[in-house]
Amino acid sequence: MCQHQPPCPSADSSDREAAHPVAHHPEQGWSLLCNGVLLFEDTGELLPDGQVIAPHRPLGGARVVTAA
Repeated sequence: MCQHQPPCPSADSSDREAAHPVAHHPEQGWSLLCNGVLLFEDTGELLPDGQVIAPHRPLGGARVVTAA
């Protein structure tokens, strides 16, 4: 699918999320990348072969602070 030079990573590459978006629908929470991957705002993915990649948000970044 990708016409970019250099070509975007394929859907089975570990860096598949670096592909260019061809459709972006933030109101629905998803983007279609040029390698055929559906990328969801919760970081989950649906690959062109139907494989589901569970959300993989980074852990431990945010902390809740309460006022004393």
